[in-house]
Amino acid sequence: MSQVRNHGRDRVVAQLAAGTPALPVLIVSVIVLVAVVCGAGTIWLPLLAAGPALAATTGGPRGVLCVGLLAAVLGATLGTRDGVPGHELTAVLSALVAVTLASGLASALRGRRERVLAAVRSVAEAAQHALLKPVPATVGPFQVAVRYSAAAAEARIGGDLYALVPTPYGVRLIVGDVRGKGLPAVGTAALVVGVFREAAYDEPDLLAVVGRIERSLARNLGADDFVTAVVAGYPQAGHLEVVNCGHAPPLLVRESGAVVAVEPAHPAPPLGLRALTDETPSLQVLAFADGDQLLLYTDGVTEARNHGREFYPLAEGLARHLSDEPAGTLTALHDELLTHVGGRLHDDAALLLLRKPATSAGEAAVPEAVSDAGRGSGSRSVSSRSRASAAGAGAGAGDGSRAAEKTEGTANPGIPVVALSEPE
Repeated sequence: MSQVRNHGRDRVVAQLAAGTPALPVLIVSVIVLVAVVCGAGTIWLPLLAAGPALAATTGGPRGVLCVGLLAAVLGATLGTRDGVPGHELTAVLSALVAVTLASGLASALRGRRERVLAAVRSVAEAAQHALLKPVPATVGPFQVAVRYSAAAAEARIGGDLYALVPTPYGVRLIVGDVRGKGLPAVGTAALVVGVFREAAYDEPDLLAVVGRIERSLARNLGADDFVTAVVAGYPQAGHLEVVNCGHAPPLLVRESGAVVAVEPAHPAPPLGLRALTDETPSLQVLAFADGDQLLLYTDGVTEARNHGREFYPLAEGLARHLSDEPAGTLTALHDELLTHVGGRLHDDAALLLLRKPATSAGEAAVPEAVSDAGRGSGSRSVSSRSRASAAGAGAGAGDGSRAAEKTEGTANPGIPVVALSEPE
């Protein structure tokens, strides 16, 4: 029977010791040691209240009470030994008990706030996964990597958005930035991503996808709200379509390592503002060969400043950290970005890197798109595609790519074919 009691007592002591923070106990021990060496009773005894007060910041209520009890017992022992008058010792111990009780209450409230915060974080993570679904490492013929950082670290989500989906018309993707921050921006981002995912499957023409998003935003946004975005698609092997709506220009990386900004041929307003201007988005077609990469990003990356107010040089950083693994490239870029700003971003930031690896055996070889400016009748162009032929070709290709037609006179005059030359 005595062994059972001893075992129960040892268990209680072990639980109390496990819940007692070490640093406050160490501080109480140091104060007691100084009081033993120096004497002078009441000069040192009030400092024992530092123990339970500090325990409230690191431990739970049980730990605070243990530290307070330890401080009260040691304080009473020292006061009695040094002959401290009874009324003075009573006042010191009463203050110590009051601090302990107040610290225990503060610790309980802190624990409750932490539990609420943990619940909010879990909800935010679930919302992020629903809004910004994780992108697999391989989508269709591409290697893909994404890095996203919300300025509000506890929120986990913000006003930047991205999505990448394989469709019957090839792989399509969007990267955008909603004006503003907070819950309204998150709601707008959710709207854009939802409309994009639906339209990307339904519309053979990439400009029609952009038009669907524009019409939806026109019905739902306020007068001062808008979304900048880049929408891209890979309808056929060797060609990449890009529509830029007031967004930062993507960076095209050739296999040689040359980095070129894809500036829009005809600048268009952000999504949601088309009614205020006569400008409409235009479609650019880029040659996109094996080994090429495309980086899409938001202004939270390029407008990030260091302590000297210098912007982060994204193109230079990309050239420095370029590799055949998009995930490794973005990890190095993101780490360098955080170092540049001193550890924390002040705006939402998104990075999406697309890489075309070597052509698979089942993919048809297609000649590169070249600029038809200044060419004669021998220049090549991308033919316009009807809805029926696009759907049929998408159904027959595993990765959504289609061979380019080279029939003379069938080029779509509304689609500029762009060949970005590498700098010498």
